[in-house]
Amino acid sequence: MATTTAAGSGSDATRIIGSIEDAEHSALEAVRKFVDTVDRAFPDLGEDGPRHKIIDSAFKMVEQLVGATNQLATNIVDVTEKAMAERRPAEEPASK
Repeated sequence: MATTTAAGSGSDATRIIGSIEDAEHSALEAVRKFVDTVDRAFPDLGEDGPRHKIIDSAFKMVEQLVGATNQLATNIVDVTEKAMAERRPAEEPASK
């Protein structure tokens, strides 16, 4: 029974990691769309001018968002692992 629980927790961790990866890809896609919008709205701005500052700011924002998402996921996995470890001893005698 403990093996099944461990396998389940591995699957849960994999889903959490997959969700994080999806969030990162979504964030990067949002930045790409933002850059395209800036390019269309301000086509006359040079690469080194305000356009560059706007895009740099967008990337910094995404880094912060992805970092926060990663920290949240790490905390969720840590709490889940701790809860699973606390439950395991109670489950093992029942499965024997």
